[in-house]
Parts: sequence; structure tokens; C-alpha cells
Amino acid sequence: MEKKNCLILALDVTDRENALRIANEVSEYVDSIKVGYPLVLGEGLGIVKELAELAPVIADFKVADIPNTDRLICEQVFKAGADAVITHGFTGRDSLDSCVKVAKEYGRDVYVVTEMSHPGGVEFFRPVAETIAKMAVDAGATGVVAPATRPERVRDIRKIIGNDLHIISPGVGAQGGSAADVINAGADWVIVGRSIYNSDSPADAAMKICNDMKC
Repeated sequence: MEKKNCLILALDVTDRENALRIANEVSEYVDSIKVGYPLVLGEGLGIVKELAELAPVIADFKVADIPNTDRLICEQVFKAGADAVITHGFTGRDSLDSCVKVAKEYGRDVYVVTEMSHPGGVEFFRPVAETIAKMAVDAGATGVVAPATRPERVRDIRKIIGNDLHIISPGVGAQGGSAADVINAGADWVIVGRSIYNSDSPADAAMKICNDMKC
């Protein structure tokens, strides 16, 4: 993923028409579009290919299963046209290795969740987040996911992964995170959803975030 605006759109809508409209409106401001279960369950995996014509797509499926199942999921994701997949790390090194192996075969990327952005994200992830970050480095992942709602944690994770891996950071806007603060803390990209796609003008909302970051 080429870094131009440091902004990833989390496109958590559920219908094709709305998704494509929003994606078209913001395409000049976002470096990637992240899609998850709401949109894919609503419209099918084929929506990934359509969105990929506008921007690189990150499939946020938080893959978390045994290695063989992870392999099958990642293969389908990449065949559908996604440029990257988000996985969990708590299932262990063998599961993560399976995802990374498939990604390398397809020339795609893997981002590993270290700590989630909602308040409950600290309950179980906090004790293991740094271990997962280290595992992501050792496994050869592309990057990690760290919370924009807690910039100090982004700073902690950056110390562990160094400059070898990217950090993508959700939680800006509706969850209260500041795009500028988390970029200054060491994130490479911020992930923003509701503040953009629920706006009367998604393009203006995306542009304002980009301007605030001065990436």
C-alpha cells in the first residue's frame, strides 16, 4: 500500500450502491478501503473486486482459526481481489504463519491485531499485545493494528516492531481518537469509518482528516 494521505476508509455499510457511492466520493483522499463482515455478508465477496478498482482493499476478517482454515480463508480473500487481510495473533504462531505464507504466495499483505480500539480491548489484549507485536515481526507480517484511542499504546507497539512493520490504527472519529495524535505517536495510517461514511459529504470529511494530519 502506497502512503499518500495516511487515511484508510473503514467502509462498514451493508449495501453495494451506498458502498460504491462513498468509495467513489473519497477515492482521492484514501490510500485504501477496509471492508469487513457487514458489507461482505450483505453483498457477497464480489464487492471486493468492485472496490479494488477504486483503491486497494484490506479485508478485515480478523482471521482467527486453525492454520488450515486460515489458509483457506486467506486464499479466498486474495482471489477475490483484496490486497491485504487483517488477522488475529492470539491463535498462535502456526496460524499466523499460515496466513503470511499465503499472502507471500499472492504478493499480498497481512496485518495482525495487537490491541483493539474499543474500551473492552484492554481487558484481554493488553497483557498479550506486545507479545503479539513481536510475533508479527518474527512471522514476517506486513504490519500490525494498534488503537488510535490509546496513542500511548501505539507508541509502545512502535518501540517493539521498529520501522520494519507498518501500523494501521482504528478508532479515529466516532470512537474518540485523534488522527494527528496517533500519527505523531507512530502510526502509518489511521482507519476512519463512521465520521466519513455517515457524513453529509464523505469527501469533505475525508479531506478534513487528511488536512488535520498533514501527513
